[in-house]
Amino acid sequence: MQDNRDTPQGLAFALGAYGFWGFLPLYLKALSHIPAAEVVAHRILWSLPIAGGVLILMGRTADIRTALSTPRMLAMGCVTAALVSVNWGIYVWSIAEDRALDAALGYYINPLFSIFLGAVLLGERLLPLQKLAIVLAALAVLVLTFESGTLPWAALGLTLSWGFYAFFKRTLPIGPNQGFLLEILILTPLALGYILWLAVTGQGHFFATGGYNTALLLAGGVATAVPLLLYANGAKRLRLSTIGILQYIAPTMIMLIGVFVFGEPFGTARMIAFPMIWAALVLYTVAMLRQLRRAG
Repeated sequence: MQDNRDTPQGLAFALGAYGFWGFLPLYLKALSHIPAAEVVAHRILWSLPIAGGVLILMGRTADIRTALSTPRMLAMGCVTAALVSVNWGIYVWSIAEDRALDAALGYYINPLFSIFLGAVLLGERLLPLQKLAIVLAALAVLVLTFESGTLPWAALGLTLSWGFYAFFKRTLPIGPNQGFLLEILILTPLALGYILWLAVTGQGHFFATGGYNTALLLAGGVATAVPLLLYANGAKRLRLSTIGILQYIAPTMIMLIGVFVFGEPFGTARMIAFPMIWAALVLYTVAMLRQLRRAG
């Protein structure tokens, strides 16, 4: 059971993870000339030695052998692996297509979608402030839809894929580090097969187009595995309320980078929608803190 207090180590791990995720668009923008599917395949492949090395050092490889030999755990691992790969693909595509603000919106909405999922799928009772927060988020999406004439598909795709990923991840009876390696092991044959096919057909960028692209793709393992491992270790050493507040760091950094570094337009609709989302998150946070105070 998680100790109900914050530790300096936990805060350092969590800030490292969210800072990593916040700056990730800068790395992905450097890869924008490479198709998203190829980038994701390399993120999977080069995460394997890092995630595997960590578990070997921890002496927890027995958990992976158990998971691979248990049909139910393996099936659930396939579900979470599919969802996280979809999430990565949408995110990489969003940054490449100058939709960093949509990505930020998707990750802002995610905690609200998670409590909505809890109510719909688990029968959890929503507090009045939580209901109001969900309504505000839905109205913000409607504002963006009305302005552009289409739903913000990238934002919704990120919200849905990560929300369901987190939901199903809860059913995996192994630790987060082990679960991440399980997902990578499941995805690696597909990723490796795709990378080899690209190489054979002359479409791949690894080794074929110079050292710069090769180095960037190799770095995908660090960019993927390190923040996830930092987060997993930080979450164990922080209160739920602290993690709940810190989670806004990454989408805020993504939004700022999208506007001030990538020069994406922050038009009238976004000037209306984003404050609505921020107000919804304030309501969500207040409700969460009240709930935790009563439980404590």
